[in-house]
Amino acid sequence: MVIANIICYVLVLIGALNWGLFGMFDFNFVSWVFQGPRTVGSIIVYVLITLAAIWLIISPIISGSGLRLAMKDKKAQENV
Repeated sequence: MVIANIICYVLVLIGALNWGLFGMFDFNFVSWVFQGPRTVGSIIVYVLITLAAIWLIISPIISGSGLRLAMKDKKAQENV
């Protein structure tokens, strides 16, 4: 689950940077990379970013312990 969280976090950051570029400079990076906003590549990236955001919202609820971005150390768990 840690790897999924990290991948989702990176995808959401890419989406946030794209929104920032679009808001400040009217430049859509994803559309620029895939040569248009409604190309297959752009749609796939937008859907992946949306799914990543949904995962980051529901992941803490499913795990019950919050968002984890690192593995817990076994020795630290034994000492607790």
